[in-house]
Amino acid sequence: MKVNFYEQVDDELLRFAVIIARHNGKWVFCKHRERDTYELPGGHREPGEQILDTARRELQEETGAIEFSLHPVCVYSVIGKNRVN
Repeated sequence: MKVNFYEQVDDELLRFAVIIARHNGKWVFCKHRERDTYELPGGHREPGEQILDTARRELQEETGAIEFSLHPVCVYSVIGKNRVN
């Protein structure tokens, strides 16, 4: 598996949002409902949705967060993984 980071990418190519969040000085992880793992909040982009709206929606859905601010950090891709879990 290979991870690539990009300075810039066309918005329409972004399919997922992953949120690195902190609350009260602690990192936020969510227990995955199908696997016995804890993961960063995030998920698939809905058709017609802006990627920051995807991040906002996923953070709200997975953590119940109401008041927060988002700051894009990076864009990356993962090569060599055959499926998205």
